[in-house]
Amino acid sequence: MKYNLATELDRQRFVARARALLDKQGFVELKDCAQRTLNQNSYLHLLLGVVALDTGNDLAYVKTWYFKRLVNPDLFIVKRRDKYCGEVETERSTTELTKEETSIAIDRFKRWGNENGFYMPEPGDEQLCRLIEIEMGRQQKWL
Repeated sequence: MKYNLATELDRQRFVARARALLDKQGFVELKDCAQRTLNQNSYLHLLLGVVALDTGNDLAYVKTWYFKRLVNPDLFIVKRRDKYCGEVETERSTTELTKEETSIAIDRFKRWGNENGFYMPEPGDEQLCRLIEIEMGRQQKWL
C-alpha cells in the first residue's frame, strides 16, 4: 500500500497500518517511494486505472476491450489464417510496441477518455497521478 505522507488522511492511515503490523510482530518492509517521472508503461497503467475505477471494470478488461480493441485496433489486432480454425484474431502485447507506437496508442486513449468524460491526467501532473495511484492501490482487489 502506498501513502502520501504530505496529507493528513494518509498520515493517519499510515500510522494505523503501522500500529496494526507492530501489534502482529510480523516481518515488514518499509521503503521510501522516491518521486520520479512516470515512464510510458506506468503512465499507461495509470490511465487504464482511471477508466477502470470510473467504469467498475477491471484493468484487464479495460486494457483489452477499450485500449486495444476499441481505440487502437490497428496497432493490436492481428488477423491470421490458422490451419484448423480458419481466420483468427490475436492481440499483440503492449511489450511488442515500439516507443513511437506506444506514444500513439496512449495519445489516442487519452483523447478517447477525454471525449467520453474521463479525466486523463498529464504525465507532468505528478500530484494527481500519485493520488490516482494511491486510489488504485486501495481498490486493488477489484481492479
